[in-house]
Amino acid sequence: MSQYSANFRGDSTHFGRGLLMGGADIIPGVSGGTVALILGIYERLVTAISRFDLVFLGHLRRREWGAAAGHVDLRFLVALGLGIGTGMVGLASLMNHLLAEHRQPTLAVFFGLILASSFVVARSIERWNAAGVLLALAGGGFAFWLVVQPFLAGTDTYPYLLLCGTVAICAMILPGISGAFILLILGEYDYMTGVIRSLKNGQITPENVLSLAVFGTGCAVGLLAFSKFLRWLLARYHAQTMALLCGFMIGSLRRIWPFKAESPLTHDGADLKHQQLDNVWPETFDAGVALALGLAVAAVIFVLALDFVARRHHKAVSQ
Repeated sequence: MSQYSANFRGDSTHFGRGLLMGGADIIPGVSGGTVALILGIYERLVTAISRFDLVFLGHLRRREWGAAAGHVDLRFLVALGLGIGTGMVGLASLMNHLLAEHRQPTLAVFFGLILASSFVVARSIERWNAAGVLLALAGGGFAFWLVVQPFLAGTDTYPYLLLCGTVAICAMILPGISGAFILLILGEYDYMTGVIRSLKNGQITPENVLSLAVFGTGCAVGLLAFSKFLRWLLARYHAQTMALLCGFMIGSLRRIWPFKAESPLTHDGADLKHQQLDNVWPETFDAGVALALGLAVAAVIFVLALDFVARRHHKAVSQ
């Protein structure tokens, strides 16, 4: 295989992974970080983001473009980023349709995927100890509590927008926690999506531009700082960090439990993002319940089969 073909194949693969990450962000309780962890690119992504540092700026100042691009793994980030953007725009309508018209089976598939992926991540940790178990329980408990918190009103002040941007972007790269959902809890989802919608429609006002700039600054600060912290944790406490991330994934399953009923807290006419739903047990075992359970089991088998094939391939290559 030529170098060009290998590069094209790698770019296409990363673009496809980005598509899945972008599309999954529409699902309540599923974040791009969850999908990145499932796809095995989480650590590479965190490392690449964390390398936008003084070394990178030094390469730019000396006009060492190739060294700068290599330092931040730019080819990987561009292909993945294009996929994420395409997935968020191109798959949004499909995912919204599936959640609106076929919510139970759609959530069942994601429930099975994340449940099996949590098992795969847990098995990848070579040595479990008391600290790892406690961190997994803590991460699971925190995510289990967080995903059912009521939505706040928000204040729309610039310091609060800065804080929201910082917190939401950190959540977005954590498995099991959706950045959009954090914005909903903090009460700024409506305001920020309204600002973006107004700018897209040509309503460019100083307030809209400043609000977006402040929020974007918070996102940039949070992303760079938190990615460096995560990279440090993964380098020094890999097993414990992966145990914590595994706990986040397991705890977030509460949000995507397939069988739900509308909560009294949901306002009339609330859209998909604003619906607050309560988890319930099926009252009868009908065809819909059987379909949901079957899809969840199929998703579990799919992930475990992929993991089995990947481990066999890795073993064959290493021999």
